[in-house]
Amino acid sequence: MEIKRTLVLPAIVAISSLANTALANVIEETNVKFSGYLKADAMFSSYSDGTLSSGSVGRDFYIPSLTPTGGNEESTQFDAHIKQSRFRFTTDTSLANGKKLTGVLEFDFHVTSGGDERISNSYTPRVRHAFIKYDNWLIGQTWSTFQDVRALPESVDFIGVTDGTIFVRQMMVRYTSGNFEIAAENPESTISNYQAGGRIVADDSAFPDITARYTVKGDWGHFAVAGLVRQLSYENKQGGANIDTSETSIGLSLTAKFKLGQDDIRLMANTGKGLGRYLGLNVANGAILNEDNELQIIDSIGYTIAYRHVWNEKLRSNFMYSAFNADNDMSLNGPINPIKSTSSARVNLMYSPTKELTLGGEYAYAKKELESEADGTLGRLQLTAKYAF
Repeated sequence: MEIKRTLVLPAIVAISSLANTALANVIEETNVKFSGYLKADAMFSSYSDGTLSSGSVGRDFYIPSLTPTGGNEESTQFDAHIKQSRFRFTTDTSLANGKKLTGVLEFDFHVTSGGDERISNSYTPRVRHAFIKYDNWLIGQTWSTFQDVRALPESVDFIGVTDGTIFVRQMMVRYTSGNFEIAAENPESTISNYQAGGRIVADDSAFPDITARYTVKGDWGHFAVAGLVRQLSYENKQGGANIDTSETSIGLSLTAKFKLGQDDIRLMANTGKGLGRYLGLNVANGAILNEDNELQIIDSIGYTIAYRHVWNEKLRSNFMYSAFNADNDMSLNGPINPIKSTSSARVNLMYSPTKELTLGGEYAYAKKELESEADGTLGRLQLTAKYAF
């Protein structure tokens, strides 16, 4: 036992020393950055056809599909929260081969549970981004390669031009070469029942979603074209069902930002077969089951236009319009009344006495129309205070 102790103890000390040295080297070669912002929002929302229930995410930010329709009376609701506040940790580690390894972890408090508004107003953090970058590779969760974040306008709302915008964060492996990007991303299918309504969320795809983007940049701004190819799949063998069906979904996205001196114009046009969850926060599903329990693709299109005007070094405004339209096969929907179209227009005034602090106000008017031509509207005045660091 004494001999073993004599051999083991020095080994433990040596291993511990090596581990501490390795850890020290990593820390010494790693830069850590903490950034984000604190944002407080207050909203007066006026609905033409009913109300949104307490706790509805549509009261926190604009979700096109949630505008009430078919109600009997108008209503106005007031809400205030800090859920959009976010925190971001970024690390850069210098490697022995002369390259860098980057890590990003970011979270906010939207679309999560927590304390109610009676006492605590607590909110649970959620992960927005979590990825590593090495050389030309990115692995982890971040914005879909099918989405052009740089074409999003400045809005007091969480997204703003939501109706016609591609908006997805998910796990992926992405390769970048110059202006070209290609990625394999996490799949998910959203499907409508045959003549029964509801939404089936199916994770049955055998392949990842394939996305690609090419961007042209210059002093004038940028222009990008992106493509999406994916498999929509649904399998259900429960309760006597015998469903095993899939279809191919494709999408095209054209986006641009054109600089006009201090001002700029931002444009997006998105169209495809089975875009589903990628467009407008899933206003329409990607496909619908037919009478033979086979998937039939739902076509959709969306577009946005935004103009940013700088009044002076501290004051600016953004004028935005966004629209979505779905091509629903009513023979498959039967008595169900799906969303035909949504649209929204908004204007804001943003004041920044310093680059770290922004005070702003925004008015938005939105409309949702069903295939029956029943519709509902939303008018929302939103005020904000934001401290970015």
